[in-house]
Amino acid sequence: MEMVENKQISAWEGYVDWRRKPALIGKHGGMLAASFVLVVEVLENLAFLANASNLVLYLSQHMHFSPSQSANSVTNFMGTAFMLALLGGFLADAFFTTYHIYVLSAFLELLGLVVLTIQAWSASLKPARCDVTSKTCEAVHGGKAAVLFTGLYLVALGVGGIKGSLPTHGAEQLDQETSQGRKQRSTFFNYFVFCLASGALVAVTLVVWVEDNKGWQWGFGISTFAIFLSIPVFLSGSKFYRNKVPSGSPLTTISKVLVAAAFFNSNNGSRNSRNAAMAITHSQPIHRSREGDIEEPQSLKFPSESLGVLNRAVLKGCSVDEVEEVKVVIKILPIFICTIMLSCCLAQLSTFSVHQASTMDTSLGSLKVPPASLPVFPVLFIMLLAPVYDHVVIPFARKVTKTEMGVSHLQRIGVGLFLSVIAMAVAALVEVKRKRVAATSGLFDSKKPLPVTFFWIAFQYLFLGSADLFTLAGLLEFFFAEAPGSMRSLATALSWASLAMGYYLSSAMVSIVNSVTGALNHNPWLSGQNLNHYRLERFYWLMCILSLFNFIHYLFWASRYKYRSTK
Repeated sequence: MEMVENKQISAWEGYVDWRRKPALIGKHGGMLAASFVLVVEVLENLAFLANASNLVLYLSQHMHFSPSQSANSVTNFMGTAFMLALLGGFLADAFFTTYHIYVLSAFLELLGLVVLTIQAWSASLKPARCDVTSKTCEAVHGGKAAVLFTGLYLVALGVGGIKGSLPTHGAEQLDQETSQGRKQRSTFFNYFVFCLASGALVAVTLVVWVEDNKGWQWGFGISTFAIFLSIPVFLSGSKFYRNKVPSGSPLTTISKVLVAAAFFNSNNGSRNSRNAAMAITHSQPIHRSREGDIEEPQSLKFPSESLGVLNRAVLKGCSVDEVEEVKVVIKILPIFICTIMLSCCLAQLSTFSVHQASTMDTSLGSLKVPPASLPVFPVLFIMLLAPVYDHVVIPFARKVTKTEMGVSHLQRIGVGLFLSVIAMAVAALVEVKRKRVAATSGLFDSKKPLPVTFFWIAFQYLFLGSADLFTLAGLLEFFFAEAPGSMRSLATALSWASLAMGYYLSSAMVSIVNSVTGALNHNPWLSGQNLNHYRLERFYWLMCILSLFNFIHYLFWASRYKYRSTK
């Protein structure tokens, strides 16, 4: 009997190993288990970003899309990939584990990359070459387009599942109930972004160079090998992982509470949270001691006063815990919404910014730098800043503020949003300079490289890359720490859903801006084959103004947010 009790005490409550046996303290979990996730993230992001960063040129040069069509296709693809993280997170919370979702998603991404590699190898699966005489190009269509989009969206489905499960899987290895575990969690998320950048570094340098100089079939092939290699690396950590047991659909809990509160409200509108508290008190079972005396309930719970309208759901059979969980979800939604505009700005790094660089002098001595390798600037900055932030800034901030976090999640997100405002202003000024050079050098209507170095574009990449570091790491940890345990994967996936909505918003803004400006002066800002004819600087100024309003909007919500706990 004593051995059984000791065995029960040494097990992680609510966690199992990969064989579905109880996960044991000291054997499963910890930084060693989380380190496998960090290595896998390097390979996974290498496979994804190698193609995403250069895809806009692949679609325009090899699939013969126009610049705006290729930009919209890339933003739709990346938006879908990140949005599907919600599906991956939901399945991990409700039915499977993050462990199983990652393995399944990696195989789906592998299948999609195989399809794209085969198409890049086979001339019969690509559109005909451009007619040199008439200077016309026929865009990919029919069965060839079906092959292209099948491959792309299989990759998107796989990437979504991975993004929705992998960061949560790593963070779940660390004990959230101790100060040391929470500090390790903060370190994990910092280095998760570091590893994400490490994969990106290889992607935007080596793989992009291979794609531009040796052929896209080799680029897709490298990505295929990287995601293939990530699977055995991930599986090799199986004996160390602790996997959270799925607790059922979090959407069921959310809908149950909302419907109960709404139904009660329609019939008993005069009740409030105090009535709910009274009902809880009266509904507690009466406990008596052995002598027959009435004892106080040992775990009496009352709903909080915030969002009191939801407390009515308690009177319709919902538990206090369920009501409080839904309140947390509702409270984090404004923070999530405020990050979408930043993601819209980030979408420009893989679309119009690449096109801008492709019109400029990309020489670096005797080396010709591919335009899609420009993200190397923010990537290197992230790789430098992430360790400094974790080992210098955070310890110093903890000493100054005498708090466990040092710098709060919301402060970190706010810095990222402010940097996005500066980034779009810089982007607008650089575009003004680029077009001035085009005009003064007589190359405004030419497609020849302009006599201005592409290093000017690096400034907007630097600011947006820094904004991404602060916001993404802050968001991942904020959602993980604040979300109820039963919906951590889904909540953490909101970080990627923000990117998705930003990419969709970017596509929508391009279409809306073209429609409005085309109707007003018959000359859309972002239309045509020659980027010099675009009014891209005006579009960037519009983004800058919207980002400023968004930052002010964020300050309103962040200043009113109260953290659920320090855990």
